[in-house]
Amino acid sequence: MKYKDISKKIIELHDEDLKLRNQLIARKKLGDGYNEEMANLHNKNAKILDEIINRIGYPTIDKVGKKANEATWLIIQHSIGQPDFMRKCAKLLKDAVRKSKSNPKNLAYLTDRIAVFEGKPQLFGTQFDWNENGELSPNLFDDLEKVNQRRKSIELNTLEEQTVLIRERTKSENQSPPADFEKRKREFDEWKTSVGW
Repeated sequence: MKYKDISKKIIELHDEDLKLRNQLIARKKLGDGYNEEMANLHNKNAKILDEIINRIGYPTIDKVGKKANEATWLIIQHSIGQPDFMRKCAKLLKDAVRKSKSNPKNLAYLTDRIAVFEGKPQLFGTQFDWNENGELSPNLFDDLEKVNQRRKSIELNTLEEQTVLIRERTKSENQSPPADFEKRKREFDEWKTSVGW
């Protein structure tokens, strides 16, 4: 590990993110739109991480260690209000995965998240959202058989198995579907446009 201080900073950003998420779950404020407090934290973390990336390149395992490398991905994955930053990072992460310096699962999740925000089908089925029936379901994906083949290639379970796990987790976290599905969808589309997706 070459960048011990940077590694520590990235992990701090990650921990701050998860701490806020847990607080929002406890207050039942997760799931009904993009919480403003969380959006502010995600944007702040993305700005700091972007400065780090501009200085050292993508924080790969060999540079910052495995824990900070994983933390980097989470910060990027949550930087949904920064589409250009997410796309920039996806390219860098793809190169890092090709060189075996980052986890291919992280690239799958990031690629799918960007696809969802761009209104395109996801390739790995990693992104879920509430549907009209109040259930968490995978966002649009191309073909179930192909999705499961891709998932298997990077050692993920099937999409069917993942759907069960996601729904169980949200129940255990006491998350509930939006009170007004159509309103949430409309607000989400407006928000996407406002940040440049």
